[in-house]
Amino acid sequence: MKPGIHPEYYDTTITCACGAVYHVGSTKQNIRVEICSKCHPFFTGVQKIVDSGGRVEKFRKRYGYIDGETIPEEPKAKSGEKDDL
Repeated sequence: MKPGIHPEYYDTTITCACGAVYHVGSTKQNIRVEICSKCHPFFTGVQKIVDSGGRVEKFRKRYGYIDGETIPEEPKAKSGEKDDL
């Protein structure tokens, strides 16, 4: 390695918001992350749906759709009947 061109390399501690701690090598020291392999849904297999704003419910209220409700279809005229126009 050429001297003077490489950044400093430290033994770093990575701390997750869930409390997990990892010791790795990095050019930065004491890294804090919000999500890691112990708490990420892809790795844990447990999916957490975060709908803090209630966006789906707001949409359903706005357009009048309630769970289990079907959208009524207009009756079709039979081919033998004529319209009253």
